[in-house]
Amino acid sequence: MPKLSFTEPMQEQIRNRVKGAPDFVIRPFPLRGSSAFTCLYLSSIVESALVDEFVVKPMLAAVPIEEEEEYDLGWFHRHIPFVQNKEWTDADEGIRLLLEGQCLLIPTLVNRFLSFDVKRSDYRSVTEPQSEATVRGPREGFVEDIGRNVALIRKRLKSEHLVFEQMTIGTKTKTKVYLTYLPDVAPTGVVEEFRRRLQAIQADSILESSYMEDWIQDKTLSPFPQLITTERPDAVTGKLLDGQVALLTDGTPIALIGPVTFFQLFSSPEDYYQRPDIATLSRWLRMFAFMLSIFIPALYIAVVTFHQELLPTPLLINLAAQREAVPFPAFLEAMIMMVTFEILREAGLRMPRIAGQSISIVGALVLGMTTVEAGLVSAAMVIVVSITAISNFVSPIYGFGNAQRILQFVFMFLAGFMGLYGILCGTFFVLVHLVSLRSFGVKYMSPIAPLILSDFKDTILRVPRFWMKRKPQMFSRKK
Repeated sequence: MPKLSFTEPMQEQIRNRVKGAPDFVIRPFPLRGSSAFTCLYLSSIVESALVDEFVVKPMLAAVPIEEEEEYDLGWFHRHIPFVQNKEWTDADEGIRLLLEGQCLLIPTLVNRFLSFDVKRSDYRSVTEPQSEATVRGPREGFVEDIGRNVALIRKRLKSEHLVFEQMTIGTKTKTKVYLTYLPDVAPTGVVEEFRRRLQAIQADSILESSYMEDWIQDKTLSPFPQLITTERPDAVTGKLLDGQVALLTDGTPIALIGPVTFFQLFSSPEDYYQRPDIATLSRWLRMFAFMLSIFIPALYIAVVTFHQELLPTPLLINLAAQREAVPFPAFLEAMIMMVTFEILREAGLRMPRIAGQSISIVGALVLGMTTVEAGLVSAAMVIVVSITAISNFVSPIYGFGNAQRILQFVFMFLAGFMGLYGILCGTFFVLVHLVSLRSFGVKYMSPIAPLILSDFKDTILRVPRFWMKRKPQMFSRKK
């Protein structure tokens, strides 16, 4: 792409480059004699009042009486009250600054120009995270403005060593991304791996952090998340102090954190705001809920279809009586109920909030009680689906809940065709997959495989804080 020249028609060339945008403003201002300066900006993304107050008015008020005064960049530096002014010589860089909400000040007959940050600040205010409920702890969540997100992290982590390494990704969107880490805590190899994968991204657009997640994760086809997503600044701060790396993306409140291990998916930031025994119990409950959500539908199908002898006689007679009028086999019955619930869940997420209560009533009463009374499904199947659905929502990380939803359908198919043998085969393959999986070179099943005893203090257990002085060692081990 050819460079733009600093000649008189430069403004027209810039206009052509931004496709004649209606919000592109060119404001020429004469000074003395043949001297003048021009302001260029996009009115839709800058505060026009700031341009008038802090750029135009000081320039016009500072025009000297002597006509022989030389209007060089030094003169402009002295009379504009902005401290963070910069000089640029590349007009292509000027177009990039325009699109970021900068105002360009171009003096006549000078082969350089100044830029000033006057972008709009009327963004969404800091509120409680929408996707992560908070019982105890900070209630501030990230917003779509990356600058404000940086401030929320610095508010909690007042360290001069904290690094925000800026990158621009996306040939069309030119999205600003910050690679955030503590160089004295995060392993150098992990930081370099993050940097290498980010620099290798060849994409036209980065509209949300999930766009980068597809590019930089180790295995795209794995159902298990290899990066943690969060809206909470306190969660990002805690992971940075543990030696992990965070990615902040402009335009989204969702931050990415890596590397991640399997047992971190059961950990919540609130575990560190509670007593260690309560936090440990909560983690055990999440692990138990994970097992329920995956195996309960599959076990019901396997036992009812192939292994009735495993049930006590009274329970077997009760189930047989319930299923006497059901026209479908257990596998098809379970699939109908699970797919119906997934449809209801998606409808509840996409529909307006005012209709959410109606969806709940329809799902609980009409599709629950009515289908049982009509003999389409058994009451036991409704209980199984309810337990599975509740267990899915126990996970503190939304992406991990999606992995559970995928796995439960896989195990249901295996149980429907091979019974308990299919469930055992599926469990074996999932364990093999987990052991072989890595997140930025770190073993996914750490600290159990490989065994790192020092990291057990914050894995299945959450020991008292005075026993957690050392940072986790698993992120430093890549073999």
